[in-house]
Amino acid sequence: MTTYNVGVLIGSLSKDSINRRLFTALARLAPSADLRLAEVPIRDLPMYNRDLDSALPEEVTAFKAAIEASDAVILITPEYNRSIPGALKNALDWASRPWGSNSLAGKPSAVIGTSIGAIGTAVAQQHLRSILSFLNSPELSQPEAYIQTVPGLITDEGEVTNESTAEFLLNWLKAVHTHADKVALAAAA
Repeated sequence: MTTYNVGVLIGSLSKDSINRRLFTALARLAPSADLRLAEVPIRDLPMYNRDLDSALPEEVTAFKAAIEASDAVILITPEYNRSIPGALKNALDWASRPWGSNSLAGKPSAVIGTSIGAIGTAVAQQHLRSILSFLNSPELSQPEAYIQTVPGLITDEGEVTNESTAEFLLNWLKAVHTHADKVALAAAA
């Protein structure tokens, strides 16, 4: 089975984010799904400004190169006011620019997120899927992954303390792998 290198964009900038903790849990589970997860940081990206398209800032060049070097991308999003965080939208704007150099075009993607709310990050994920569709990033459509975080569900070290949640996350990662396989096969045809 092919092992895929997966770039991960974490939509929250908080160092104590529950979505960052979810990333740690996924990274811990990923080898069992033949995936290697690595964060593609978005914290230091300047605000997108078309005036910079002709001479991309160093942070943007490194960000785009990291996405392009990844076999697939996972986007982990919190939900802010029923949408995605501005920092994540800004990263996607940079990933797709300048016009004609969309780093996400054809790149398999998968969306996940966690929240304390009962519907997890469902509304934010729908907004994110709409953006990814426009950016021509083939998305994993099923299974959807809306994780409701409760205290102690994921430790700081990334251990998932609920067995059914751990099993769900592992199966989701396996679906990400299968999705990457399908996109790679289609691209090779």
